Amino acid sequence: MGHGLAAVLAPVPALVLRWDAVFPLMLASAAVMGSPGPATLSVAFVASTFGPRRAVTYLLGVIVGTVVVLFAVASGVTATLLTFPALRVVLIAFSAVYLFWLAYRIATAPPLADQRAPRHPPPFAAATAFAIANPKAWVATTAVFAGARLAETATADALAKTAVLALMIVLIMVGWLFVGASFAPLLRNARRARVVNVTLAVALVVTTVAAVVR
Repeated sequence: MGHGLAAVLAPVPALVLRWDAVFPLMLASAAVMGSPGPATLSVAFVASTFGPRRAVTYLLGVIVGTVVVLFAVASGVTATLLTFPALRVVLIAFSAVYLFWLAYRIATAPPLADQRAPRHPPPFAAATAFAIANPKAWVATTAVFAGARLAETATADALAKTAVLALMIVLIMVGWLFVGASFAPLLRNARRARVVNVTLAVALVVTTVAAVVR
């Protein structure tokens, strides 16, 4: 009986998290994955242009798409995808075209107080597809995921890091939503709205080009 109990408990230590490594992983993800980039800035821009409530659908789409990238990295699918250069080109092209289109919409968006021109934020499906095609998401997620060890076994380690990073993705994107929402009052004045929108659109284009070049 003693041997049977020992056999049952033997795998347990391998599932114990290295809690001392969790906080550094969260800090690394906040710095690398949470830095200004195509996805984070797009969430802020949509929130500032359409208001935080109308941006929630877009926010959820970006979160889902980024988590899909995380699952791909955790499962090792990334290594397989990188063996197909054509696929990488397609993803980058889709991301760039979508972001340039989004930048145009932001730059030409009317003040929030202008009710004469009804506009709608990008839909959930478009946000999800963009987040999956976002080059920075793949690079940043892979770097953060590979740079930490939370458990002894590979499976437990992957599960633990996926859970922590999924939580961080939600917190990071919600944080950028509030950043964008803080710009909303500025967008009620036509002149200030034009300056803010063009500035944000240029920043989005710059981050897109930087992500593609990398």
